[in-house]
Amino acid sequence: MKIAVACEGKFVSGHFGHCEGFTVYDVDESKGLKKDFIQNPGHRPGFLPNFLKELGVNVVISGGMGETAQQLFAQNNIDVIVGAEGSCDDVVQQYLKGELKSTGSICREHQHEGHCHE
Repeated sequence: MKIAVACEGKFVSGHFGHCEGFTVYDVDESKGLKKDFIQNPGHRPGFLPNFLKELGVNVVISGGMGETAQQLFAQNNIDVIVGAEGSCDDVVQQYLKGELKSTGSICREHQHEGHCHE
């Protein structure tokens, strides 16, 4: 399983499309957990969901995310968790333990970038 966390440094980004990049965690029961940082290639409508799908991502975690991105992930059977806050490592551990739940919030206005999950 691959989990992509929209991030700013070591912390979950408030907005998926405008994040610095993605910390991608490769979870393998026999080999443990490894992670890599992937720079955000740029925000264009519909691009990032396909980009992460091509990387083999199964789960996306972010502070906030727009409706179109959430719909595209759902169409590709990729789980979305929004409303997450804190360090990327911590939220992934919470997710793996079944303790991280999505708020289901949808960002609708880009002028509120960085405040979508409030």
